[in-house]
Amino acid sequence: MTKPTLTILLAGPRGFCAGVERAIEIVEQAIAKFGPPVYVRHEIVHNRYVVEGLEAKGAVFVEDLDEVPADVPVIFSAHGVPKAVPAEAEQRKLFYLDATCPLVSKVHREAERHIRHGRQIILIGHAGHPEVIGTMGQVPEGRIVLVESVEDAHSIEIEDPMRLAFITQTTLSVDDTAQTIAVLQRRFPEINGPKKEDICYATTNRQQAVKAIAPRCDALLVVGAPNSSNSQRLVEVARKLGCERSMLVQRANAIDWSQLTGIDSLGVTAGASAPEILVEEVIAACRERYDVSIEEITVTNESVQFKLPRVLSETEAVV
Repeated sequence: MTKPTLTILLAGPRGFCAGVERAIEIVEQAIAKFGPPVYVRHEIVHNRYVVEGLEAKGAVFVEDLDEVPADVPVIFSAHGVPKAVPAEAEQRKLFYLDATCPLVSKVHREAERHIRHGRQIILIGHAGHPEVIGTMGQVPEGRIVLVESVEDAHSIEIEDPMRLAFITQTTLSVDDTAQTIAVLQRRFPEINGPKKEDICYATTNRQQAVKAIAPRCDALLVVGAPNSSNSQRLVEVARKLGCERSMLVQRANAIDWSQLTGIDSLGVTAGASAPEILVEEVIAACRERYDVSIEEITVTNESVQFKLPRVLSETEAVV
């Protein structure tokens, strides 16, 4: 029986960013250096495939430092943590490694700088996301107010508009955030913003790649986790460009093939915490059902790399 033809438009860049690669390598090298178990507070990155792979190597994932024994290393996730977390670790004399993405740490330093200058901070982000919790935990309580939408930007009341700043979560929709910032700047002309935007290069690049393929796609699959902010934003970007059958899938076995009936072109991309092997898995599943041809569309090439903590390259174990 002849298979229907399908053109897969493969977005590039896609998948792992430098911050995710660094975080995973920190866990792997810590296990190699100190031996298992190595504890990790929260999922190191938001991807079950990655987490389960690290668990198999000896990582133990917990949500609270209370669950960490006194004599093992603990790693903080790529999303960042409130200052209270390392403070608690130091109080308990735990040996810890911080896998916070350097671009998230940049936002943390911005928040601290604004507080030193006496400014109220508006954080544009999603309530409850680990990165937002970590960023809000860098400064005294009450000094950051969260804005989640353009509507929030229109309605927020500020005590002293002359001493005001904004920062953003690194994994937001570029276009939505620009609209929110525009409202804040119109309402508060003296608001202080970052010298370089806080949305990270990887989030921006993956959204640009989706914009390049979405108008040509009958449907689009984003490989990523439901709790991955940057992956969810890719789905939204594609839908706003008219590709209504845009869906988030964690693995190939989660694809709802009934939603892909009658398509001729399928976009495929992956969020910044999804490994390429899961993209390959999706393409292999498509080949079982279709006569597939692949067109890769790359909007930019990435070469960003981040250094690992020095302690991992030192000869003697610290723990």
